[in-house]
Amino acid sequence: MSTIETVRPEDIERRSFEIIEETIKARGIPVPFLSESGREDSELCRKILYRCIHTTADFDYASTLRFSDGAAGIMRRLLRDGADIVTDTNMALTGINKRKLETLGGRVYCFMADEAVAAEAKERGVTRAGVAMEKAACLHKANPKKGMIFAIGNAPTALISLHKLYTEGVLRPDLIIGVPVGFVNVVASKELIMSTDIPYIVNEGNKGGSPVAAAVVNAVLYDFTM
Repeated sequence: MSTIETVRPEDIERRSFEIIEETIKARGIPVPFLSESGREDSELCRKILYRCIHTTADFDYASTLRFSDGAAGIMRRLLRDGADIVTDTNMALTGINKRKLETLGGRVYCFMADEAVAAEAKERGVTRAGVAMEKAACLHKANPKKGMIFAIGNAPTALISLHKLYTEGVLRPDLIIGVPVGFVNVVASKELIMSTDIPYIVNEGNKGGSPVAAAVVNAVLYDFTM
């Protein structure tokens, strides 16, 4: 039988992260980004990884979470400068720490429940997620100097739409968090994003989800002391 630890409420999260680090070391779990020489944002990448594991209790993320060159540092700079976030689910919108984000000058948007988005998606026979990304592109066009991060945790069609907007020259996201979960087009949509020069944080394979997308954002938000 497992031993019950006596941990003060305010220390539970800290202890959880200690257990995550101890487990990774004890199991010899490979963490690819930590072996990349000269990676300046490796410590922030580690914080993102640990929060994803903390959210899911799934150590596979240590081997499948992928960061483009400097992505974690880029994300931190974007948030510091007041970037907005667009997500594909209200669950991720709820999970992102909006108070921290607003303190830095940013907002989080989700257009999935927008009636106009739903109506257009139905008329065109496409997903709301795809149309929602098009609406986000219009928002970005109205204020192109303001950074925009996309946190996609559910819909691969959102990633496919972002890739299409990018290749057509309509929108270049400042950073994409690509962690949709599931089976249909999930792996392929993530590969599309990793084939571009857009900074990305992507979890390879079928795993992900809205809580993971929110965890990636929060890991960087919590790196700010305020």
